[in-house]
Amino acid sequence: MNITKLSKNVSLSRSVESGTEKQQESVEAIIRQVRENGDKAMKDLTEMFDGAKLGTFLPDPEETKQAYELVDEKALGAIRRAIANIRSFHERQRRQSWFTTKSDGTMLGQQVTALDSAGVYVPGGKAAYPSTIMMNVIPAQTAGVKNIVMCSPPNKYGELSPAVLVTAAELGVKTIIKAGGAQAIAALAYGTETVPKVDKIVGPGNIYVALAKRAVFGQVDIDMIAGPSEIVVLADETASAAEVASDLLSQAEHDEMASSVLVTTSTTLAEEVAAEVDKQLEQLPRKEIASASIRDYGAIYTAGSMEEALEAVNKLAPEHLELLTENPQALLGKIRHAGAIFLGPYSPEPVGDYFAGPNHVLPTNGTARFSSPLNVDDFTKKSSIISYSQEAFLRDADDIASLARLEGLEAHARAVEIRKRGESK
Repeated sequence: MNITKLSKNVSLSRSVESGTEKQQESVEAIIRQVRENGDKAMKDLTEMFDGAKLGTFLPDPEETKQAYELVDEKALGAIRRAIANIRSFHERQRRQSWFTTKSDGTMLGQQVTALDSAGVYVPGGKAAYPSTIMMNVIPAQTAGVKNIVMCSPPNKYGELSPAVLVTAAELGVKTIIKAGGAQAIAALAYGTETVPKVDKIVGPGNIYVALAKRAVFGQVDIDMIAGPSEIVVLADETASAAEVASDLLSQAEHDEMASSVLVTTSTTLAEEVAAEVDKQLEQLPRKEIASASIRDYGAIYTAGSMEEALEAVNKLAPEHLELLTENPQALLGKIRHAGAIFLGPYSPEPVGDYFAGPNHVLPTNGTARFSSPLNVDDFTKKSSIISYSQEAFLRDADDIASLARLEGLEAHARAVEIRKRGESK
């Protein structure tokens, strides 16, 4: 990894994936097929892209029973404990409706209502992502969403991963659809004979999934268009070079476009981490992916002071931020922009990815400047409540009519004045 002195040009920004023209056209065609031909299009596309010829998209109950036999007790215990931690954290995010009354009889308030339905997309095929299911389903359930539809692409035999089926069963997800890609997003947005239409779609995916989510936004809500994973480690001379290197590589192994950055006040640590990254890379099963990520998007920056380092970190606004300093708690109040903040040597990023409780669906590409991790609020909506008393109405009527006429909306003014005349008779 290259070691560079900090400059004002430090950035994690990468071009937002908008896809090629050919990819966009392909996604538009897939969405059109699903809208026009429903289940038939879904089956044809699943056979085309996943090599699976399905009679039905719905798993047989026997499949889930067999899945439990294939997931060992240690893994099942870890899944259950992770679910408990994640649910406990998200339960603290619940908002309550509120109402306030005034002495003149006016009542104002806000009613919080859960969405009726949500679709959760879980990548699959060659890999299994139980943590994706937990992080997307649990906040929806905590918010009170009653109907959750999970979509995940099957392997060529038409099967879902045992870990995926078991995790979904542990969470009580009743509607599971064996379908992935842009066709699954289209089905969730518009509905088919088998797939219920939902109000919001969440979950990560490849470029075709991302483009499909962008295309259906407005028909349904979506969580975000997530970019490649990122980590920034802010460290001083007290940090362990081996630990810092392992944390940087934990993101680099995600994909070739993942970004891993160290910002440090110690030139000695910078040199030791650079050597450790090279050493540990040789031992990684995903060496080629991690090497490409480190080469193209990895960096080590040295800062003249902690204040300079903090300024850079806030400018980077990373998805994941680790504070590996002598007193990380003292720096927490100075961090303005980060998706998730990990304090101290015993809080590496994987703790948050899988088990601690906070959500691992986080803003990327600098969007932590204005957005937040996926949370319970994402699955609710708020309605304003207004109940004016006669006394309050008569007191405010002239002001309301004046403001309406200021905007040239005469009917608005008259809707108030007709009531005022009626009350004054």
